[in-house]
Amino acid sequence: MKYCRRCVYPMRAVNTMFDREGVCSACRASEEMSKVADDAFWTRRREVFERLIDGYRRPDGSDYDCIVPVSGGKDSYWQAYLMKQYGMNPLLVTYHGNNYLPEGQGNLDRMRDVLGIDHMVFGPSVPTLRKLNRLGFTKMGDMNWHCHAGIKIVPLRVACRMNIPLMVWGEITWTVAGMFSPDDWVEYNKRTVMEHDLRGFGWEDMIGGDEGLTASDLTWLRFPSDDEIARVGVRGIYIGNFFRWDPNVHAKNMADKFSFEFARQPFERTYRTMSNLDDMHENGIHDYMKFVKFGYGRASDHSSKDVRDGYLTREQAIEMVRKYDHVKPRRDLERWLDYVGMSEAEFDAIADTFRNPRVWWIENGEWWKENVWGEPSSYGPVHPSPGLDQSRYVKEDRRVA
Repeated sequence: MKYCRRCVYPMRAVNTMFDREGVCSACRASEEMSKVADDAFWTRRREVFERLIDGYRRPDGSDYDCIVPVSGGKDSYWQAYLMKQYGMNPLLVTYHGNNYLPEGQGNLDRMRDVLGIDHMVFGPSVPTLRKLNRLGFTKMGDMNWHCHAGIKIVPLRVACRMNIPLMVWGEITWTVAGMFSPDDWVEYNKRTVMEHDLRGFGWEDMIGGDEGLTASDLTWLRFPSDDEIARVGVRGIYIGNFFRWDPNVHAKNMADKFSFEFARQPFERTYRTMSNLDDMHENGIHDYMKFVKFGYGRASDHSSKDVRDGYLTREQAIEMVRKYDHVKPRRDLERWLDYVGMSEAEFDAIADTFRNPRVWWIENGEWWKENVWGEPSSYGPVHPSPGLDQSRYVKEDRRVA
């Protein structure tokens, strides 16, 4: 593995690329943004935003002006608050995956009260969600696949059914991977949702098999047709195109204004307590699976962002990675195993089949990888699994990442 010389991202993390100086595309995009994004830049962007939303405003108050997809987290609080500040009449739409932390559920429940906004919450049946947790894990090593799918598809279905053409999303990808420049005006589209959020899987891939899901169980997972979207003229914009995006600032502001609550108990795999309260497994075993697959985790994500925004030095970020990235979260894992009816031995055996051979090698029956601090380490035993081809993990035969 190769690591960025400015942050702690490894090569190929969330589609990052490295330049000749060993700096990742996310850091370069952040650098580019810092050079151009002065107060005048954001003033021009805000003016574009104002003109855009004015075209969707219903002056007679006959219907909602837009849909704001929300999880109840710090960023979605800020998105909804911003739309109210601009005099819009939004409808909040939430996909509920049944794994909220108590404080996350409390934040979600308070939104319509403290913000004064109508709120629609959709949740599939719990038996269906349990099956989708197992399917996501066994098919792609991601038990939270249903969450990525639900939050991106359900609001679109609501927009089409209720004839509300404007959807207002939050963060855009340049803050994560550097895929876009400040001059790119990123908008929601079905292709990127399918390729990135859904990993190329659709509702039809979840039908039948051992779980026995039917088409009627997954009605909510189907995209509206292109004709339906065109009829309503649905458009999904990202607030990150128009306003400075800083999750640390959002969290503080929403806590001050609306008593937004952070996690009461520290997470086992990251130092932040303000993020991912809508799914207790996002910072837990879902993120542990990212470490298993790609050799980095949520502490790398959070600390890399905080390095770019000036909250941490690279040396401090490395210590966060050293402390958190490898941790197998016990309380989180036990809850999920009980939820889906799986043993830990079965979990470990399936997890090992998703390890990337460009990251991991097997030595003396244990998993090894390179680290950002420059020394390789072992990270536990190889678990017996008929689906694991150990011949792919010979150290000398690994391809260069």
